[in-house]
Amino acid sequence: MSTVIEKEVYEVDVHPLQGKERSASAFRSRREERRYWLFLAALIIGGVLCALGLLLYNNPVPIDSPSFWPVVERRVVAVTTMAIAALCQSLATVAFHSVTNNRIITPSLLGYDALYSTIQTSMIFFFGAGALVGFTGTGAFLTQVGLMVLMSLLLYGWLLSGKYANLQLMLLVGIIIGTGLNSVSTFMRRMLAPSDFDILQARLFGSVTNADAAYFPIVIPLVLVVGVLLYAFSNRLNLVSLGKDVATSFGVNHRGSVIYTLILISLLMSVSTALIGPLTFFGFLVATLSYQVASTYDHKYVFPMAFALGFFVLTSAYFFMYHIFNTPSVVSVIIELFGGIIFLAVILKRRSL
Repeated sequence: MSTVIEKEVYEVDVHPLQGKERSASAFRSRREERRYWLFLAALIIGGVLCALGLLLYNNPVPIDSPSFWPVVERRVVAVTTMAIAALCQSLATVAFHSVTNNRIITPSLLGYDALYSTIQTSMIFFFGAGALVGFTGTGAFLTQVGLMVLMSLLLYGWLLSGKYANLQLMLLVGIIIGTGLNSVSTFMRRMLAPSDFDILQARLFGSVTNADAAYFPIVIPLVLVVGVLLYAFSNRLNLVSLGKDVATSFGVNHRGSVIYTLILISLLMSVSTALIGPLTFFGFLVATLSYQVASTYDHKYVFPMAFALGFFVLTSAYFFMYHIFNTPSVVSVIIELFGGIIFLAVILKRRSL
């Protein structure tokens, strides 16, 4: 009798799987996999076309003129900056969502934007506009990156290495530090003369025009190395994103993996912020759209999709605003606006996440 019952239970349990192909693929079906590759190819082609449009379209110098290619070379700096910003922001945000197991926060919560704003404001407040204008070059860039990374390492070392390490407490302390720095920089900005305030304000908006090609020999190898390390860590991130208990059951050092990932995130975010300025919601915008388009949780597929989408968003936004609407200065404002709207939409629909 018991054998008959066990047989019936077994048949009931396996019946839904009969006739279906079992697979260890990152996608639930071949249709979703084809959809992923089609979207990725379309975004890559769209990004390349928009980049070529930025380089060649509406060039004021005739193509047969000797000055044509020098103009193109100057535009290459802007396109390269967009690629660096897209890589840094997209990979950092996706990885940050995974280690925190929360998709409604951004790495900016750790205070990178606030520290950048405080550094720029302090320069003009204590030393004048001339000091801020002269605060350029490799030394100034490395100083800003170093301060941001140092703040992150102190935060991780203090709040993630003890017996009672707590990731949520780290995020809370990061928010408090960022709020405090923003309050200090806001107070100093209110004390500035109108002319100094205008000079400072141009630095506080994220823009590719803030980048200097002299930083590229340092930035490009650093970003590529960090990006490769983060991509190579994809399988471990897949487990970390499932939570501490599940990751530990698979033999993963959860705390060590989180700290390692956060260090890589801090490098990417510090370089991006020091290079072009704050972009609070751009990474969130790109990451959220990538989750919807990729239809997989495997970081080996989410990372390329996020980068391709980020590069397409930046190049297309700058192309249309620069060549069609002739308002390139508002690109970052529009991107942040759409990112903020999607952020609010995600929060309102958080029950379905």
